[in-house]
Amino acid sequence: MDWKVSSLAERPDMFGQVVSMADSWPEFAIQDLVGNAHYLRIATELPEYVLFTEDESGEVVAHAFSVPFALTAEDRGELPARGWDQVLVWAFSDLRHGVRPDTVSAISVVVAPHAQGRGLSARMLSAMRDNARTHGFHEVVAPVRPSAKHLEPHAPIEEYAHRVRPDGLPHDPWLRVHVRAGATVDSVAPASMTICGSLEQWRRWTGLPFDTEGDIEVPGALAPVRCEPARGYAVYVEPNVWMRHPL
Repeated sequence: MDWKVSSLAERPDMFGQVVSMADSWPEFAIQDLVGNAHYLRIATELPEYVLFTEDESGEVVAHAFSVPFALTAEDRGELPARGWDQVLVWAFSDLRHGVRPDTVSAISVVVAPHAQGRGLSARMLSAMRDNARTHGFHEVVAPVRPSAKHLEPHAPIEEYAHRVRPDGLPHDPWLRVHVRAGATVDSVAPASMTICGSLEQWRRWTGLPFDTEGDIEVPGALAPVRCEPARGYAVYVEPNVWMRHPL
């Protein structure tokens, strides 16, 4: 199928469809306070960095969000250990203060559940790269959430990020898509996203009892969630993998 890709800057009338598109994120994964404070701002304040794909009926079946930021600004220079959260904060701080960006960071590539398995994630990643190039950038970076890491929540992210198949491509399917698009693994973001909630919140988000002290395996989580019943809360710190895409 010849997918039609547009930006929200080109098609502001599609805002509602884009931001309300169905996704397959686990409930706990959308409780990150930094993400909740900044994610939808991309669609309203940086619509030229929001791409979406329509099917033959005009339904939005995938979207890709990215943000420009100044990686070479003072006190930066390296991709941050706090990954996804940090790059969102940097991007909107730069926008607010008029700092000229020099890099684009991927924030998300999401495919509607009924449209998965058709190569749309690779298509949207390619479109994101093309969009950054069109806007004059020479690199896209991405705090990647490895798609199969949740199957091995206790595996160290440093080992997992560099695990390869016999053909030399990454073991993880989503990392593999990035490498095939021209990216290389730069580093690990050990604290890319942090989600803290009460035990009752975690029970509601996951359906699990959260009544035992220690590490809890949660379906969809890339690492165990630390449960502290005596203190009444649990904390999830998600690791990501920084990928660099030269353009």
